Amino acid sequence: MSRGAVLLRSLTVRTALVYLALRAVSGLLLVLASRDQAVMPDWTGPTVEPIDMTVLWDGSWYRNVAEQGYPNPLPVDQASGHVAQNAWAFYPLFPLLARMLMSATGLGFPVVASTLALLAGLGASVLMARLLAEKVGDRVALGAVAVWAAFPAAVSLQLAYTESLAMVVLCGLLWALVRRSWGMVAGLSLLLGLTRPIAVPVVVVVGVSVLLLWRRRRQQNVTRGELVSALAALATTAVGAVLWPLIAWQVTGSRTAYTDTMAAWRAGGEITPLKPWLGMSQWAFRDFDGAAVYGPVGLAALVTTIVVLTCGPWATRLGPELRVWCLAYPAYLAVVLDPFTSIFRYALPLFPLIVVVLGGGWLERAARHLTVRVGFLVAAGIVGQVAWIWKLLVYHAPADYPP
Repeated sequence: MSRGAVLLRSLTVRTALVYLALRAVSGLLLVLASRDQAVMPDWTGPTVEPIDMTVLWDGSWYRNVAEQGYPNPLPVDQASGHVAQNAWAFYPLFPLLARMLMSATGLGFPVVASTLALLAGLGASVLMARLLAEKVGDRVALGAVAVWAAFPAAVSLQLAYTESLAMVVLCGLLWALVRRSWGMVAGLSLLLGLTRPIAVPVVVVVGVSVLLLWRRRRQQNVTRGELVSALAALATTAVGAVLWPLIAWQVTGSRTAYTDTMAAWRAGGEITPLKPWLGMSQWAFRDFDGAAVYGPVGLAALVTTIVVLTCGPWATRLGPELRVWCLAYPAYLAVVLDPFTSIFRYALPLFPLIVVVLGGGWLERAARHLTVRVGFLVAAGIVGQVAWIWKLLVYHAPADYPP
């Protein structure tokens, strides 16, 4: 077999080719969508170029951070007297890296940030494939990455958003956790705490992993040194979960700088656990009689689906770490997130559930009709990307809302 043929059989190479091919499809859709994007002074020039599509909505906030930094003191809304929406809601690692690359290359933020996001997503896809391959084999892992890369909100993996950077850190952290590389778990948890607000459920996952290590210490001949390393990693993970709020406090002098800022982005100006989900579920069925009933029923069905997918025998091969993640992360979102259009982007970290949908999580069963399932879900995902871009990303009128 030739060297080229051997290379193409490599999971890493195949993963990279699949990921980049799907990003090319998304890139074409963005080019086409740029024709419908309205000219906006803060986002585009006098005309809309395809590269402008990468800095819409949240991308403009990251651009602001990269070029101007964070406000101090916190801006206050004169009408309400409360903290106004500001850049402290956007985590610093992505714009910091973008600013460093802008200084090194002399290129503008749209080019640098979109390239950074694209390459980080490529790294995330490779790490995801390696992580899943150890659990379910190469074929299912590659199929899961393909479905993930075609997900409707996967377009954000090549925009000036932090999804792709957070995914590469998260996948690396979960892989390190599965391999019991506690030093790497600790380091990556700190990075994740500066990337996106998803570090809190990681504490739960690491905590469960440490507990299982303790319970199995005799069967697995776990040394005292490893137990100490595991506990230190757990403590560091907890620090990572509150690192950015602590930095906001230190810089602004306000102990509640981060929470006040996040509240400014919430309906009613406050963070209310669970309640916004009930209201949004009812709003989703607003065109039907009985929306007050259908909404909660639909919400209960969503919760039940996630629990059943995660806890059933069809998910056994995922292992405890990935299964706990698939429960802890949605629970965290229910507590802290107002489920508006950004929920589609927030679903990207739930990639282990794709394995279950593909039928690859059974302990003693092979995934049946894998190619057909992957093909169908990839096609459906691309159709979903069309809807996501034109409905949630392209700005048509002042009544639009960010994704």
